[in-house]
Amino acid sequence: MATQARTRKHTDDDKRSGPRPMWKGAVTFGLVTVPVALHPATERKNELSFRLLHARDESPIDYKRVCHEEGVEVPWAEIVKGYALAKDRYVVVTDEDFEKARVPGTQTFEIRDFVPGTSIDDFYFTQPYYVAPAGPAAAKPYALLRDALAQSGRVGIGTIVLRQREHLAALEPAGQALVLTTLRWAYELRAPSSLGLPSPTTARDRRELELALRLIETLAADWDPKRYKDTYREVLLDIIERKAAGKPIRTPRVERQPKVRSLMSALEASLRERKPATKAAGRRHRRAA
Repeated sequence: MATQARTRKHTDDDKRSGPRPMWKGAVTFGLVTVPVALHPATERKNELSFRLLHARDESPIDYKRVCHEEGVEVPWAEIVKGYALAKDRYVVVTDEDFEKARVPGTQTFEIRDFVPGTSIDDFYFTQPYYVAPAGPAAAKPYALLRDALAQSGRVGIGTIVLRQREHLAALEPAGQALVLTTLRWAYELRAPSSLGLPSPTTARDRRELELALRLIETLAADWDPKRYKDTYREVLLDIIERKAAGKPIRTPRVERQPKVRSLMSALEASLRERKPATKAAGRRHRRAA
């Protein structure tokens, strides 16, 4: 009973104080300091996870650490980390080496540059975090920075230390919140020069381009993430639930794409399919008005 009471008390305290931040510090630009707290903007609780089992008796499979040279299992106490310089040639890196390379946690995100928000390619962005003011006194400078960024169309770029690793990050407004998103370093991105991509000057049929633009227009919509469903997850979860209940599994019907002989015929056929839906949508809109 005492354990349940303590659990209930912690839950009530969490509700009153809100979610616990994963990082507390300050955002600085010039001589302005904004005390803030960082909260994850995404969650993974709905992801499906699986465990490898022995097919014969459905017992979990454990992994062993086996030495390639001796063929024997190695205890953790005898295992070190190595960096491969070449094939079968390693440099052992110790815990002391890692400690020397770690960046001190300054608890500060110092904005070094304000860059145009549209100048950062999407593939630089990795993990987003909500930035909240840490305390009533931080509300005014927080709102000032948020609104100034929104009006300027720029984002703040700097570095932040999370879990003893230095990350490049961008700070930008998102509605009433500031969002800090970690970025990939330039060396982490591959250049597409070796992919054999067609150049912008590649000859194309003007009629094909016109049809493609018309097709894009028929599919134009406002961004609404709730319109899109993780179909694979939903179908897989349904299969799991049915197998657990001993029910037959339903296989979703897969629509076969019709074969087309040319790019022009594919564009024309796509537009013909979209026209009835567009007209029906127009009739619904007029009735609603």
